[in-house]
Amino acid sequence: MSITVSSAFDSGNIRLIKQEGTTLDLEIVDDAGGEFRQWFHFRVSGAAGEALTLRITNCADSAYPMGWPGYSARVSSDRETWTLADTSYADGVLTIRVTPESGVLWVAYFAPYSMERHHDLVALIASLPDVTHRTLGHSLDGQPIDCLTLGEGATTVWLYARQHPGESMAEWWMEGALEKLADPDDPVARALLSRCTFHVVPNMNPDGSRRGYLRTNAAGVNLNREWHAPTAERSPEVLCVREAMDKDPPVFAMDIHGDEAIAANFLAGFEGIPSLTERQSQLYDLFGTTLERICPDFQTEQGYELARPGQANLSMSTTQLAERFGCVSMTLEMPFKDHQPLADPDHGWSPERSKALAHSCLDALYQIVPELERR
Repeated sequence: MSITVSSAFDSGNIRLIKQEGTTLDLEIVDDAGGEFRQWFHFRVSGAAGEALTLRITNCADSAYPMGWPGYSARVSSDRETWTLADTSYADGVLTIRVTPESGVLWVAYFAPYSMERHHDLVALIASLPDVTHRTLGHSLDGQPIDCLTLGEGATTVWLYARQHPGESMAEWWMEGALEKLADPDDPVARALLSRCTFHVVPNMNPDGSRRGYLRTNAAGVNLNREWHAPTAERSPEVLCVREAMDKDPPVFAMDIHGDEAIAANFLAGFEGIPSLTERQSQLYDLFGTTLERICPDFQTEQGYELARPGQANLSMSTTQLAERFGCVSMTLEMPFKDHQPLADPDHGWSPERSKALAHSCLDALYQIVPELERR
């Protein structure tokens, strides 16, 4: 049986360049616009029991080449359980060595979160009592931007994810957050819903998600650089979400992402906004220290360099919201590599741990709600 490679499916991305026996040379296909490449997701068929060497040859000039050292690709034979593959990086080539046990093997940058699973999640949560579903707008490809609203409290919370579609751990986090909030037997969820109203946007970039992009929408636009001036022509996804936020301004907001290089979970904030207040900074720090105290899969030592006073990039959602609404906003970054303070040698950072971190984030939010209410 001949070995074949395919990426012609939801979130698929790879191009076969050359095959010599069980050694396959591959390339990642650029996002629209040609500026970004890093996400891959493909399947190999007809190689059961064969020792494959999969060489992704165009990694040196990828979007984040520092993301490759120490990174391990994910592989799965059933698309449910994803494990780490033997992976190495040298001279601009990412080499994955794996022997499939069955006739079909899936290989991905991180465990994918398909648009079909997204629609299943939306259907499940929207069908529950006391949940309101809205279509805030549509993407350039005509896909809906879904928003789920839960709770009846006075503190408005916005949770939104996958501005960068290749950061699929972000929607696994969303699945965990929605499952917890919708659990009638969870006392933290019940308390939060009585004190907060949650607006949840599980996927802000369905076009990039389906097309297999790392960072952009169908027009090749990085949505997280559009929040200062979104347009219907370039970034309708941001435009419709920001307009909804203008009508229901956030008191607390989280933008969920993944980071290619840093092997840890961490937060990024709004330190350089022009109107920064001491109260905003204190509440941001309180959330981070609370989350670190209750969750071993989170830390505050590693992270991004802080912006200098008045030098924040207001085209990004976290800084734009903090400046626009005076709220407590933040970006949660999860690793493609692993959370090294508590690494898992078999699965690395995983869908299950992403969902568990969402539970911990809501637990931490519950702890600081009394402070958020004192406004």
